[in-house]
Amino acid sequence: MSVKKECSRRKFVASAMSASAISVLPSAQKLLSGFAGGLGARAQDSAALTVSPSWRDQGILNLAKSPYAKLRSVPVHAVTIEAGFWSPRRETNVTSSIPSMGKLLEVNGRMSNFRRLTGKSAAAQRGPVYSDSDIYKWIEAAGFALQSGERPELRAVVDKDIHEIVAAQQADGYLNTYYVLERAAQRMEPKTQQHGHELYNIGHLLQGAIAYYRATGDRTLLDAGIRFVNEFLLPNFGPVADKKPLFSGHPEMELALIELYRLTGDKRHLELAGYLLTGDSRIQLKPENYVYHFCGIPFTSRTHLEGHAVRAMYACCGAADYYLETGDRTYWKTLNVLWKDLVSAQMYVTGGVGARSDGEAFGDPYELPNATAYGESCAAIGNMMWNWRMLAATGEAKFADVIERALYNGINSGMSLNGTLYCYRNPLAFDPSGGDKIRNEWYDTTCCPPNLERTLASLPGYFYNTSSEGVYVHLYDNSLLDWHLENASGLRIRQKTNYPWDGGVEITVAPAEPAEFTLFLRIPGWADNARIAVNGKSVAGADSAPLVRGRHGYHAIQYGAASVGGQRGGGREQWPRGGAARAAGVLHGANRSGRGRGVERRGARSGREERRAIPGEIREGFARRGLGSPASRGRIRGISRSRQLVFFAQRAAAEIAPDTTDVYPLLCLGEQGPDPDASLDADGQGVSSSWSSKRATSWELVFR
Repeated sequence: MSVKKECSRRKFVASAMSASAISVLPSAQKLLSGFAGGLGARAQDSAALTVSPSWRDQGILNLAKSPYAKLRSVPVHAVTIEAGFWSPRRETNVTSSIPSMGKLLEVNGRMSNFRRLTGKSAAAQRGPVYSDSDIYKWIEAAGFALQSGERPELRAVVDKDIHEIVAAQQADGYLNTYYVLERAAQRMEPKTQQHGHELYNIGHLLQGAIAYYRATGDRTLLDAGIRFVNEFLLPNFGPVADKKPLFSGHPEMELALIELYRLTGDKRHLELAGYLLTGDSRIQLKPENYVYHFCGIPFTSRTHLEGHAVRAMYACCGAADYYLETGDRTYWKTLNVLWKDLVSAQMYVTGGVGARSDGEAFGDPYELPNATAYGESCAAIGNMMWNWRMLAATGEAKFADVIERALYNGINSGMSLNGTLYCYRNPLAFDPSGGDKIRNEWYDTTCCPPNLERTLASLPGYFYNTSSEGVYVHLYDNSLLDWHLENASGLRIRQKTNYPWDGGVEITVAPAEPAEFTLFLRIPGWADNARIAVNGKSVAGADSAPLVRGRHGYHAIQYGAASVGGQRGGGREQWPRGGAARAAGVLHGANRSGRGRGVERRGARSGREERRAIPGEIREGFARRGLGSPASRGRIRGISRSRQLVFFAQRAAAEIAPDTTDVYPLLCLGEQGPDPDASLDADGQGVSSSWSSKRATSWELVFR
């Protein structure tokens, strides 16, 4: 439900912004000098940070030691998104969007707000109470961009900003440019906590600082964030009687604290997040305030999504993070109840959320109007972030499906192709004759632009996960994964595709050494009629019986080395020993119109190649909902250095109910011996020293 008289961020700004120019008044110098005496980070011992994995290799979320995460993160730098759908968007983001937004933040006073606190600017405070977060999200975007590669000019600008930010930190660790000087008496008061975004700002500082640390190893801003938590919050605020109560106001600090905990190992950070998720009864609000803010009462008491959409999405992110670290089943139960409400009654076909402009809020169940839809860009991003955490906990493709839906639609629509115009709201119908501009260069509430920028910059980190079983492939686009299995064995996976315009995806798998692992390929929820065949023989999903998308939604391919003559299972087909062996096949499906187009299959045996058309009954297309009907053509090609390549498919085993596992017949495609004269290059082709392409075994699958 919406709260009519409860202010949205825009309404609050109108009443809260001050036109005071105190810094230029004669009395201001005395006030400023008294304040400046405590500025800057004082000498202290830096908090210890985890070294395993190293700072470069920690991913969007550092799940390496999260006990209830089924999946582990792959760092941004390990995935190169190549020419295709997302590459131009990402290039524009880093060459146009991030630099131009940095300049706009400067022009609109975001950095002068910090400088005025150190006497380097005589300007008055500008912008809303949450203006600091604009800079912090922009730093996070820059951090993720730098994780993909060196950009000295961008780094120099960010370094300069960071040092000016840290210089404004007070001696007690407090850091905020709004509730200082003439407003210092209001800081962290219960009413201020409700609307003042103090914790929200610091949450974004922590996220930006962590992303920048993982890009550069520079912990300057991170240490400032840790000081705020360790020296200002923890000694003064908490659930015990001798400390003041906390109210999140706008959830964000929760997920930031838990990511900080993953970095520091300091359990107080996790406990503080849990305290915020529970709420403190000493701060009493009206019932409608608990609806709008989506915090202040136990998260586990929530039964449906309501109130401010971004707040709700960020609260769910924090709760999911809390579950990943604690395994608290009451949180998991609540998260699933809220997720079902999301996908069944509150989410647009675009993955956008938040139907009402009044309060930027959820509507009633199934209240999803088109023209008046609010669909804030930040809310779609929050939806993606929440589902990323749910995916990490389960390995279930239904969460990756929502990520894909939101990414290609509700998020992608938020930025123009030239990267300089942004949507705050994303209605599904729009009439420009009214004179309203749906995309703009700047908003004084500018949360969405840097949020979009950090999402595009971090995108490589969403493509893959690892697990104890192998590698998960979630998203499809031209890309190269250069990473390793959890046993540290090197692995490269290359995708070639015209996705989403074409449903075909060719995947080349090149392990650095003989290894056994499972490759989990997401079968998208919109692929209605998927089939897999190898050498014209069905492996899963016979022509008359399409592959049933399992509960986990991934098709599992066992890739590995078996001892010569060893048995891996029944139902196998075996190529002769020695010589070249190539196997080609299709995973196919029919679209709703029954139309499709032919694909070709290549086969080679004992040095001979043949080309022949796939039979008509397996040439059908499929419908990609919301994105047209791409052709159903694609391949998965793997090249193994093993003595024996084996291939079988199984539905991902349900961790909670392992008896639901479905194992398909094993199919052995060939036996190869190592060749001392060749090895694999980046494309999986044989060159130089230890492996021969003539002896390589490969397979192709077309999925739709």
